[in-house]
Amino acid sequence: MASRTEPSGCSGRGGGGAPGILPLPLLLLLLAAAALVPRGDGQNLVTEDVTVVEGEVATISCRVKNSDDSVIQLLNPNRQTIYFKDFRPLKDSRFQLVNFSNSELRVSLTNVSVSDEGRYFCQLYTDPPQEIYTTMTVLVPPRNLVIDIQKDIATEGEEIELNCTAMASRPATAIRWFKGNKELTGKSEVEQWSDMFTVTSQLLLTVGREDDGVPVICLVDHPAVKDLQTQRYLEVIYKPQVRVLQNYPLQGLTREGEPLELTCTAFGKPQPTEVKWLRVDDEMPQHVVVSGSNLLINNLNKTDNGTYRCEASNAVGKSSADYMLFVYDTTATTESAIHGFTRLPNPAEELNYGDLSDSRAGDEGSIRAVDHAVIGGVVAVVVFAMLCLLIILGRYFARHKGTYFTHEAKGADDAADADTAIINAEGGQNNSEEKKEYFI
Repeated sequence: MASRTEPSGCSGRGGGGAPGILPLPLLLLLLAAAALVPRGDGQNLVTEDVTVVEGEVATISCRVKNSDDSVIQLLNPNRQTIYFKDFRPLKDSRFQLVNFSNSELRVSLTNVSVSDEGRYFCQLYTDPPQEIYTTMTVLVPPRNLVIDIQKDIATEGEEIELNCTAMASRPATAIRWFKGNKELTGKSEVEQWSDMFTVTSQLLLTVGREDDGVPVICLVDHPAVKDLQTQRYLEVIYKPQVRVLQNYPLQGLTREGEPLELTCTAFGKPQPTEVKWLRVDDEMPQHVVVSGSNLLINNLNKTDNGTYRCEASNAVGKSSADYMLFVYDTTATTESAIHGFTRLPNPAEELNYGDLSDSRAGDEGSIRAVDHAVIGGVVAVVVFAMLCLLIILGRYFARHKGTYFTHEAKGADDAADADTAIINAEGGQNNSEEKKEYFI
């Protein structure tokens, strides 16, 4: 508990002094320290936090709202004076005076590094002194952005792994994936080394033939950089896509005695090394001419009916397409087989590739479909006729109803006893009224 004493005339005389009175040198030291220790809440000082990218220029501003010509100074995070009014005691030439007045002290810092991050103090020497601080945040963009792909050449249907790494960033980088214009979802892992972060994002992708030549893009989302990305183009190999086109006749029936020309188109990656024709479940007729991808029959006959298959293969695999041939009589017309005819693609039309596509001018199944339709029509007509007959018979019987006579005893209800009723009934039969009862 401190005691209150009155000051004496000469303190410190004879090596001693009054209790509670500090020696003069210590008192002066405390007063000087009190002048340096900030007091007050900085209500007259204004500043803003600073965010800067490593290597760029940061500007720190200390402003006074109501200036009274008090001294302004700026201190670094170690509380070393950078500028006292317009004088720079700190021997760091990166700090340069931008503006000095009674109401503002503005200083720039060039070539900012991560070590410059921290709190910078603005002090105003008023009574009492005032102080506020501004926080400098240093952003570091990723040093490198690299995509590693598991396989440079992928096979259709295969799942491949891609990894995108953004090294030495601050704060940690967010990585986004795109395949063409479509955004995909990856899985990221973050590693921290000192104040830096390395982020690796993994993407698992099942590729198809449509992905061949499509770019996979790794895009960085970081406050220190915009539009930073890298990409890799996918290379996908796939088995051939095969289709059979009828060159002649273009859109007519395949009639007996007429020629037939077919072309097999095959496209794959790598390009098919072998294209061949064969007849399914039978031998190829002797008069059929096969030249590369073309098949020619100069004179069609009924024995040519069947399925002709074109096969193409490459290093990935083999694919085929079938053409079902049905040869019509020479007297057959287009209208007679229109229900069994499917228009064939014109060779000039764009190809619609597929692993297995059938082209045909007509077949026995089509004719059977026509027969079934005819039979169904006949059955429908018969059922309709029977229904009409039933309706006519019903109306006939409704118009011609049958009759019969019944003779009931008349006056029997008034007889006194049963014998009299019988006598009255017998005698009254001749006079009874004729009654009719109808039936259908």
